[in-house]
Amino acid sequence: MCIEYHYKTSQMQPHLINLPKFLDLRGNLSFIEEDTHIPFKIRRIYWIYDVPGGEHRGGHAFRETEELIIALSGSFDVVLNDAEKELKFSLNRSYIGIYVPKMIWRMLENFSTNSLALIISSTYYSEKDYIRDLNEFKTLCGL
Repeated sequence: MCIEYHYKTSQMQPHLINLPKFLDLRGNLSFIEEDTHIPFKIRRIYWIYDVPGGEHRGGHAFRETEELIIALSGSFDVVLNDAEKELKFSLNRSYIGIYVPKMIWRMLENFSTNSLALIISSTYYSEKDYIRDLNEFKTLCGL
């Protein structure tokens, strides 16, 4: 099971991260600092938007990349799978993110209108880091 593997290598399981939130009548403010709020150095930031109704994003795992996924606007679900069990997180607050360690299959779905997903990544883009075949992922996880 991949999540047990993460424990053996001091990797964390997927979990929600509450980011700092400063409330102000003029508008609220939240922020992220590497190695303070997230357990990795930031190497890449990208965002997903204008997802047509019924579509999904993701459908892959990473060999090395860790991520923090945040719904900056609107809402969507993040479905995570460690090759044995599945977890679903509904994101709809810009001050809460889901930490996704390496070797976890991820799918983003159920996007609301005008949703904006922000993804903070621990690595630069590399096609070699992607595992795009679910059966290959399960094999790599020992199943």
